[in-house]
Amino acid sequence: MARQRTRKHVGQKVPVQRPTPSTQDETELASEAESQSDVEMEKDATEAELEKLVFGDSAGFREGIRSFDLGDERASGESSASGEEETKDDELEGIQDDDLFFMDAGPTDVDGQALAQASQSDDEDATHGRDPPAWEDSDEERMVVSLASVPRLRKLRRTEVEDVISGRDYARRLRRQFQLLNPVPVWADKSARQSSRKRRRRTSGSSAEESSSADDMETNDGEVEAQPLAKLLRDFDSLTRRTENGTSRKRKLRSEVIDIQRMKDVTGVQPSAITSLSFHPTLPLLLSSGPSSTLYLHHISPQPPNPNPLLTSLHMKRTPLTTTAFHPQDDRIFLSARRRYFHIWNLQSGIVEKVSRVYGHQHEQRSMERFKLSPHGKYLALLGSSRKGGGVINILDAYTLQWTSQARIESRGGIAEFEWWGDGRGLCIAGKNGEVTEWNVEERSTVARWQDEGAVGTAVLALGGATGSTKGPIGEDRWVAVGSSSGVVNIYDRRIWVNSEASSSSDDSIIPKAPKPSRTFDQLTTPISHLVFSPDGQILAMGSRWKKDALRLVHLPSCSVYRNWPTNGTPLGRITAVAFSKDSDLLAVANEQGKIRMWEIRS
Repeated sequence: MARQRTRKHVGQKVPVQRPTPSTQDETELASEAESQSDVEMEKDATEAELEKLVFGDSAGFREGIRSFDLGDERASGESSASGEEETKDDELEGIQDDDLFFMDAGPTDVDGQALAQASQSDDEDATHGRDPPAWEDSDEERMVVSLASVPRLRKLRRTEVEDVISGRDYARRLRRQFQLLNPVPVWADKSARQSSRKRRRRTSGSSAEESSSADDMETNDGEVEAQPLAKLLRDFDSLTRRTENGTSRKRKLRSEVIDIQRMKDVTGVQPSAITSLSFHPTLPLLLSSGPSSTLYLHHISPQPPNPNPLLTSLHMKRTPLTTTAFHPQDDRIFLSARRRYFHIWNLQSGIVEKVSRVYGHQHEQRSMERFKLSPHGKYLALLGSSRKGGGVINILDAYTLQWTSQARIESRGGIAEFEWWGDGRGLCIAGKNGEVTEWNVEERSTVARWQDEGAVGTAVLALGGATGSTKGPIGEDRWVAVGSSSGVVNIYDRRIWVNSEASSSSDDSIIPKAPKPSRTFDQLTTPISHLVFSPDGQILAMGSRWKKDALRLVHLPSCSVYRNWPTNGTPLGRITAVAFSKDSDLLAVANEQGKIRMWEIRS
């Protein structure tokens, strides 16, 4: 149609197509649509009234605004709330009023004088003995808070009728409520820090040195970890020492039945198995480590609330520790891994020293993972690399860390285990073929060789007890225990060898070539991994890590296994380390789960 009109406008004559006539129904529908769109029907009275009720009008809106009163709304709300309370009261009709909580009267009017007095008293309480605030909000004075109208704020009231308080008082009460729920920590309490600092000054010999060291702790963050431990080791009164007239007095244990009591476990669970465990020679400290590359130092103190707490730890990156030990005479800790180097941690200074090689014998010391310090702390024995048909142990000076001598044995498969004599003058070395060599450090020569009876893959060796003789040719140890891969443990009495009438003055005939064991233990069926004597020589602990709860205690000198411990309910697990305290009254057992269990040996 638009095209036709355009052509018409330009004056061209075109034929016009006539539309098809519509039917009667289509004509009526079109006419109705046109009438509805053009003419708007008038509203009747009912429709106008409904529209006014639903949508309202301008006159009614203005009238509603003028007639609106906030007090009426509150009154209606209170009336509805009172209705609900009446229904609740009906449910509690059988309960006496005295047994219920006090009825809240709701907001009450408080005059300005009482409000000012409460604010003044609170100001005095808040500012008494405290530093003035660095900044104050002026809006707090102009703000007023109702405590009774908000259920969560009613606990801030001091009396039942108290309601409106100032904004400053409201902030103060919130702060007081928070402090009640969350007490001030010790590190943030100035009075606690000052009192503890005074105690440290009293226990120290020089107050000037103590105060300077305390200042260094606060200013130098790099020494925070080492400095407190050095102070702890210098202050022997803070650590419970064993007194000569206390638990360190000599006692005699019974055979077959042992009086042992479980103590609190050492705090924390280590992230890996614990492969090394040892007590400090004089202080109640426990040293533990494992493949997690972290060394832990705990204070053995079973008293609550924090029994056996962790004193400090040392993490060595990419160094899965295998052996850690206290030096017997000073405050150093030796730690090693399957590496060509080992470390020495000085607890006094906090310095960690790295020893990277054994000069002149690097080709024989490819790994320093296994070492043992002599009892007097003079020598350090390092297990060298295995060679065809034998093994090597390098002896270093524990103070200068210089090579001094070397013990070489002939044994197929190399060295299984070695142990220092009790007097530190020599080594007892066990080969994997079952041959045991007695080697003297001072003479740098082999004293004797003897064969373990029935040895099938010797795995571990231990020395303990005392013979009573001084300067013996094979040390002062009475007992030697040898464990094999079959689970059998042989224990020998070396005092019989020394006091034997058949022995002559020559060292070669002191020890028989094939001695008979005093007792053979076959209670364990898996390879022996741990043999540990108590320092007093009355207990031998033998265990295997290849089976759960595989631990037995042997009484000496009767050589009888205790039958009442461990029981089926003793939580040992797979044992990875065993240690006795210096006074032989504590037993620590570590397992693969990273836990350290403690027991007290009474009698």
